[in-house]
Amino acid sequence: MKNGLHLDYNLSMNIMKTKLVGLKELRLNLSALTKEIEEGKIRIIVLNKNKPVFEIYPIKTDIFDIGELKNEVKEARKQFKKGDVYAEDEVCKMFK
Repeated sequence: MKNGLHLDYNLSMNIMKTKLVGLKELRLNLSALTKEIEEGKIRIIVLNKNKPVFEIYPIKTDIFDIGELKNEVKEARKQFKKGDVYAEDEVCKMFK
């Protein structure tokens, strides 16, 4: 897909362009696309054989706290070392 398809998208009251790109275009232009995403100019829907498979959009830094994520990962590692882990079926039972 050459140069992608652009659509308007409203994300938190800001109009943002949506660009549809194929996997090959994503690989070839990842740096340039990342820069556009970081600047909040676009979100990207990635297509594989003309079917959408995932989207990439800017993270709202006021919502996402990297420090909090680091703390959660640190705590999870401590729990893992202590053996406080659960199998998938155990977790599923907890939510039933």
